Amino acid sequence: MAPIDHDDETTPDTTPTETVESTGELATVHPLRTVESTGPAIQGELVSDEEWALLTSPRAQAAWRYRQYRDNAVTVARVTRTAVTHDATKTSLRFVGRHVSYTIGGGLIVAKRVWEAKTNSRYERLMRSAESSGNTEELHYWEERAELAKEKRHQRAMDWLEAPKRVAKGAGIVLLVAIVILFGIGCMLGIAFKDWAMVVAPFTAVTDVVRWVAIAISVAWGPFLLGAPWLAAVVLHHLGRKAEAHPSWLAPSGATGSDANVLVTADGIVTALRHLNIPALKAALKDGWAPRFELTPTREGSGAFKGYRAIVDLPMGVTPTMVADKRDVLAKNLSRNAVEVWASDYGQEKGGKAGYLNLYVADSGVMDKPTPPYPLLSEGMADVFEGVPIGITQRGDIVFLPINGSNAVFGGRPGQGKSNALRVMVLGVALDPLAEIRVHVFALNGDFDAYAPRLSMYEKGANPEHAALAVEHLEQLYAEVERREGRLAELGAKKLTRQISEQHEDMRPLLVAFSECHELFGNAEHGKTAADLAVQVVKRGRKTGVSTVFDTQSSRADAIPSQLVENVGANGCFSVKTWRSNDGFLGDGSFAAGIRATELRFNVDRGTMVATGMTEELFEIVRTFFVEVDDDRGWDQATEVIERAMAQLKPGTAVAGARPAAQIEAPRDLLDDVLDVLGDEDKVAATDVAARLRELAPGHRPYQGLTAEKLADALKGEGVKVTKVSVLTVFTERVRAAIATRDADA
Repeated sequence: MAPIDHDDETTPDTTPTETVESTGELATVHPLRTVESTGPAIQGELVSDEEWALLTSPRAQAAWRYRQYRDNAVTVARVTRTAVTHDATKTSLRFVGRHVSYTIGGGLIVAKRVWEAKTNSRYERLMRSAESSGNTEELHYWEERAELAKEKRHQRAMDWLEAPKRVAKGAGIVLLVAIVILFGIGCMLGIAFKDWAMVVAPFTAVTDVVRWVAIAISVAWGPFLLGAPWLAAVVLHHLGRKAEAHPSWLAPSGATGSDANVLVTADGIVTALRHLNIPALKAALKDGWAPRFELTPTREGSGAFKGYRAIVDLPMGVTPTMVADKRDVLAKNLSRNAVEVWASDYGQEKGGKAGYLNLYVADSGVMDKPTPPYPLLSEGMADVFEGVPIGITQRGDIVFLPINGSNAVFGGRPGQGKSNALRVMVLGVALDPLAEIRVHVFALNGDFDAYAPRLSMYEKGANPEHAALAVEHLEQLYAEVERREGRLAELGAKKLTRQISEQHEDMRPLLVAFSECHELFGNAEHGKTAADLAVQVVKRGRKTGVSTVFDTQSSRADAIPSQLVENVGANGCFSVKTWRSNDGFLGDGSFAAGIRATELRFNVDRGTMVATGMTEELFEIVRTFFVEVDDDRGWDQATEVIERAMAQLKPGTAVAGARPAAQIEAPRDLLDDVLDVLGDEDKVAATDVAARLRELAPGHRPYQGLTAEKLADALKGEGVKVTKVSVLTVFTERVRAAIATRDADA
């Protein structure tokens, strides 16, 4: 407590002040009280009771010290906690702990290797793995190897027992030979120098060499002993670091290991599988099961599109489908996005083995890289007998979609790239000088307007009339398939080839595209007929050069027939929501086999499809080429390609509407037609009436396949009763009466 400073120490004036009388206008003045000084002025300051107690009370002083101790302890704890929990501290501690773990892990690795070299533990582990997988042949192989290793170890142990005798015997022989040689050299020196004292010179020289070697060893031995532990620690650290021998909680922040975003190793795959939380797999690994790699992680791809492929077996009770179901976790364990990891059943592939997993891991970011330009954009021609370019795989390989001898279906959610895939496919076919192309678009968009000069038939619209036209066209296609089958028989050929197409204009390869086909197959009046005809054309047209392609945004049965999907050669599925849609476009069982377009990200993976039948692989992730369109400018990148295609056509190739759409037959009246075929007869058997109707209108679909029973049902609906007189019979008078009644009602 600091004292109060007094700047003025002058004694106050104590002279009495006189009372001033009021004049009536001013206030009365009163004199101040006079205080007489009794001593010198004292300097000080005011203190509170607490401060006074702190100055005078030992108990208060002790309490104050305890408070100071507590405050200091809290400050130290806070600072310590801040320092310990700081990111830099945790990173440093993890760094130190990780590198210490590397050394310890390296020591464990060496110990394990030594133990396995001195015992049969390695072979026992491999035998348990073979036994758990049910591979008796491999089990017998490892048993034989284990017995052989045991015999060799026993032989080495016996050799060690005999080693002292052999060493002593060998050392004696070496010593004797050395003495003889040195003595011989000494004799030659004695003769040469004529001094027999030189006989011992070689022995002296050897003694000097031994002495200097001993001196060198004694000098180097100390530093060697001091440095050996550190050298051993460095070697162990290197082994541990190479094997990533550290706990996961000591891993660097944001990483699962060195080069986690780039390198995929066999150990990394096994570790990723270990953490899939599949009970049967965890139990097998715990029991010592070790995976066998049919193909160790191998680099695949070209340019910027690369990845790793591995084929690995799975233990009993674990199927590739189980792993595929955990693909999100598997991708996380491999430091990849889910769309960059694809697991499938290797047993479903050509030449594959049952129970093996085919795993492809793309490099990080591959799916976000732009697709290369369409390879035939500026130059080049195509060959439908070899296939046309449609896109690239995750490995950067160009995928050639088969055309001749194949059919295709593209499906997926709206706006994900179906129409563009169809445009790319048709553009490739347009660059084959022999190919004829026909297109039905069941919408009023302009996707193929730029292609019109190259198309022998081009129809648009989602109205019932277009559906009827398409059905008529499918009937013509079916008839064309039959004609071509007969033509090939005449030519002595089993299927259409390019040479036959070049020699015969009536046998040119033909592609017919049905875009937004759900409008056709979903039509109430014509859908079922269109579906039946499309399936028949797909089944029979393969060898005749008649190919079809369909695209739709729905996998329902009334949008795309399941038989059609099952019979086409190439299927492409863009992003879909459910496994039902997935199998609806790719075929039943595709989802279970790991062929899953549900993993494609909506709008993110636009232009990417899961494709089957386009390569020898069970499936491919295909990123389609993009043929750009600018609606604002009315510009289509395909225009120049079509111009180039028109300039290289072979004579006889149908283009530019050369194949007009089929005309819809005028509606027919059943009663009028029946009355016409009855003529002057009073009655006619229903079977004969049906036959006459077919002859009257051979192109009228309802009359094709008409039987007496069907005719009777149809006439009953028109108010005409067909009576059975031994056989079903149509009476002329009843038909006339029905017509008269109808006209009267009208």
